[in-house]
Amino acid sequence: MSGVSSISEAEQEELLEKLEVFKVKGKDKQGRKILRIIGKFFPARFVSVEVLKKYLEERVFPKVGKRKFTVVYVHTGVQRSENFPGISALRSIHDAIPANVRDNLEAVYFIHPGLQARLFLATFGRFLFSSGVYGKLRYVTRVDYLWENVKRNEVEIPEFVFDHDEDLEYRPMMDYGLESDHARVYGVPPTMDSPVSTYSMRCIS
Repeated sequence: MSGVSSISEAEQEELLEKLEVFKVKGKDKQGRKILRIIGKFFPARFVSVEVLKKYLEERVFPKVGKRKFTVVYVHTGVQRSENFPGISALRSIHDAIPANVRDNLEAVYFIHPGLQARLFLATFGRFLFSSGVYGKLRYVTRVDYLWENVKRNEVEIPEFVFDHDEDLEYRPMMDYGLESDHARVYGVPPTMDSPVSTYSMRCIS
């Protein structure tokens, strides 16, 4: 995660909060809480691993509580250079998750995985995550398929995710990495001096 020294720890936490990268809200069809994660909003270049772990420990996991829960992870529009924290960082974050939280995780719904993400997880998934967590991964290629397990009005999905669904309907080879999504530009930040301002403008209001 390069560039994290440019802003303070407090600013990094504020950035994560403003962007609503992580949000605990709603329940699935089995009554389990939902932790929604928007990968495109994660400012990997500005948030350190230690700050992220502290943020999860203090602001996210307490909201999950001690009950069973599911994760809805939205991978749509993720760019490796902007949103990917790195393999060692992912491993460190996973290891810092309390055992009871991992045990209470019932499923991870991975929206719009794409070919590269599938290959990455097939190669590194079992190394990065415990077998229990990795085995709970469920690929969701279209948002409509998510509603089979999650109540439609219980989780907020950004509009660009539905736009991508429409692109996939007309250009299905994008699912297999045989056609790019250059027709739409996702996650291009405006040119501004403050990283906090830059990313906060990308947040869904």
